[in-house]
Amino acid sequence: MTIESKTYDVPAPAAPGPVMVDVAGTELTAAEVQRLRHPLVGGVILFARNFRNREQLSALTADIHAARGEALLIAVDHEGGRVQRFRSDGFTVLPAMRALGSLWERDPLAAMQAATDTGRVLAAELRACGVDLSFTPVLDLDFGESRVIRDRAFHRDPRVVAMLARALIQGLALAGMSACGKHFPGHGYAAADSHYEIPVDERTLDEVLNEDAMPYRWLGDAILGAVMPAHVIYPKVDKAPAGFSRKWVTSVLRKRLGYGGAVFSDDLTMEGAAVAGDIHGRALAALRAGCDMVLVCNRPDLADDLLARLAWTSDGASVDRIRALKPKFAAPGWAALQADPGYEKSRKAVRALARAASGS
Repeated sequence: MTIESKTYDVPAPAAPGPVMVDVAGTELTAAEVQRLRHPLVGGVILFARNFRNREQLSALTADIHAARGEALLIAVDHEGGRVQRFRSDGFTVLPAMRALGSLWERDPLAAMQAATDTGRVLAAELRACGVDLSFTPVLDLDFGESRVIRDRAFHRDPRVVAMLARALIQGLALAGMSACGKHFPGHGYAAADSHYEIPVDERTLDEVLNEDAMPYRWLGDAILGAVMPAHVIYPKVDKAPAGFSRKWVTSVLRKRLGYGGAVFSDDLTMEGAAVAGDIHGRALAALRAGCDMVLVCNRPDLADDLLARLAWTSDGASVDRIRALKPKFAAPGWAALQADPGYEKSRKAVRALARAASGS
């Protein structure tokens, strides 16, 4: 049975708003269509629950894109390893980024080629199903402390992280996808998981900038289309978590590091965001800090509450930064992708790396 996308009476094009929401299942409901048309909405994030198979996913993304006159940005957390939302019906199982760091220890050039192959496969498969952006790569350093980062990090050395990230981003770009570095300035040192706790990092500003933040300085907005700050408090710098801190987002990231790309908040429903108040207070804090778009995940009630209460108009520069994240060219469909020799070569390399990393 062929799944067809729906036809909507689409309103006139409107600039993307500053809120990214999610959807509950594998098809849009009428209520979700109306939510996506709210002027404050600018994007949709997908999860594993939104995926049944490739045909269904392609229909869902087509419906999301068709719901507005100017198509919303569709994103997903699809890094590889334990953070990969789509794993069946042809999607390549990607290795954790630590596998690339481990390969670097033996053969740096082979690791960089493998990183490019990984980025290409990751982005090409998502784009063939209508997904615009993956929130990747993780730029956190592997201090061996964080319970949530662990093997999601490339390496302990910021120089290695920057080199492997740049190679992976080159692979994303081959498929027309931008990159989002996370979690600025670094989540690898604090042990607590910000999904359930409020992590605290007691280091000084200079200590963090001279290690964790170096990949952001070296890559910059010419390479990183977007950055996502951490729900981590650095009390020697600011009492607020980085994503709610004007000092971190505007003074450090924008001004001191000269970053000009888009900035997304991490999910505002996470426990690490609770210090900023209710959902409205959290969104305002993130936007006032300098974020261009805020994420509200897994709580449609909170998303609707925020959309009803938030009084915020993104300026033209912020809107342009979000628009710049949309794919750079049209993607081939799944069948055409399978016939692409460059993709097939990269996929074989990624599968071999994943097998080696798993010991199979």
